[in-house]
Amino acid sequence: MIEPSVPAQAPASASAQEAKPSAKPRLSTALYQSVWRWHFYAGLLFAPFLIILALSGGLYLFKPQIEGMLYKDMLTVQDTGAARLTPEALIAKTERAYPGTSISSMTFSDHPNETVKMSATRNGQALTLYADPYNGQLTGTLVNDSTFAAVVKKIHSQLLVGGTWANRLVELAACWAIILVATGLYLWWPRGKSSIWGTLLPRRSRVGSRQFWRDLHAVPAFWLSLLILVLIASGLPWSGVLGAQIDRLANSTHSNYPPYALSFLPGPESTTILTQDIADDIPWATQNLPVPASMPGNYVRQEMNAIVQVADAQNVRKPYTISLPRGEQGVYTIATSHTRPGHNATLHVDQYSGAVLTDVRFAQYGLMAKAITLGIAFHEGRLFGLANQLLGLLVCIGIVLIAVSSFFMWRKRKPQGKSGAPAAAKLKTARFGVLAILLVCGAVMPLVGLSILAVLLAELLVLRRIKPIKRWLSL
Repeated sequence: MIEPSVPAQAPASASAQEAKPSAKPRLSTALYQSVWRWHFYAGLLFAPFLIILALSGGLYLFKPQIEGMLYKDMLTVQDTGAARLTPEALIAKTERAYPGTSISSMTFSDHPNETVKMSATRNGQALTLYADPYNGQLTGTLVNDSTFAAVVKKIHSQLLVGGTWANRLVELAACWAIILVATGLYLWWPRGKSSIWGTLLPRRSRVGSRQFWRDLHAVPAFWLSLLILVLIASGLPWSGVLGAQIDRLANSTHSNYPPYALSFLPGPESTTILTQDIADDIPWATQNLPVPASMPGNYVRQEMNAIVQVADAQNVRKPYTISLPRGEQGVYTIATSHTRPGHNATLHVDQYSGAVLTDVRFAQYGLMAKAITLGIAFHEGRLFGLANQLLGLLVCIGIVLIAVSSFFMWRKRKPQGKSGAPAAAKLKTARFGVLAILLVCGAVMPLVGLSILAVLLAELLVLRRIKPIKRWLSL
């Protein structure tokens, strides 16, 4: 809720005001007022959600370090120099020791002191098991829904309550945050006599004053605006509504991936099953890659050991995850969503012959898919190591600061008995012009469009008819 550092329009002289008492307001002033009004209400409604997203996102950035401390005993072992058990032996020993356990995937690290991670189900419960690769003993078991990463991710994407509505609310807040940044920059832009103070640098003012909170809101918002936009945009591919549109756009323009890259067998018959439905740790760009079918021959399934050799022969960089076949026509899936996106890989391997049916690497992604993949890596703090994490944390702290300062700024200017919202602009041209731009944004971001239509209907049918609410909202 940025306020101007200088007046949007220099005040007219007293004589001029007396001479033209009915002069029409300037279009620039009316536009400013309309933009400010939308910015004000959007900030008031969505600031609490943005604070939650920033705090949970800041925690998730440091997932490797935090989980490394929380689960240290189960993630690491001592390299005794003994021979490592084969993957097949490790699976067999685990399933024998824990009846009812079914292993669905294994993650292999290139570090000799790290355990082998296995995804499993036991009595219908999804688990993550960690096993010593040298003796096969489990070092720990985690319930998937209760891990640090799962809880923080649920807060970040579903506000912890879970469900579709919570996920859509998060997406709505993220989309409106883009509009908040754009409208905030419009309001921040110096008008009249410009100065670096109050625009590029905060002014010296009494702590707690309205000017203090205004500068604490506007100045960091300007400096962080580009990074905030990048952080939000890079998270939208995971969203429920807009994310699906992004994926469709990437596929419709053939800018995602070839359907069967490097396949040396006749094109396998695709099913409606997608890679994300049958495998773990899949890169975003290949989540919707159709899964080919294995061709049953003598019905003797290749062991996991052979599939590890396939992964190594195909130069798939560790850590990678191998998901086991499901059913007679299922395939092994080798996947890595690598910390270096250039090493991303998704391979489907015939479970009987060991033939590589599909092999898609980062180099084969289209421009859009490459950009989104890099953006996701930046969003998760793994694109360029600790510096990426610290930069992301700075943006998250900045979002909290901007939101909190806007609250105090609002409280400082709020009159008794009113919302403190800027009055509606008198020029209809300005009001409808700003609304038209917002509706264009709503066409691109469907949930924003629906929310704007809901607000307009509520205002016309309800809010304007209830005088106390109308007065409080300055309608």
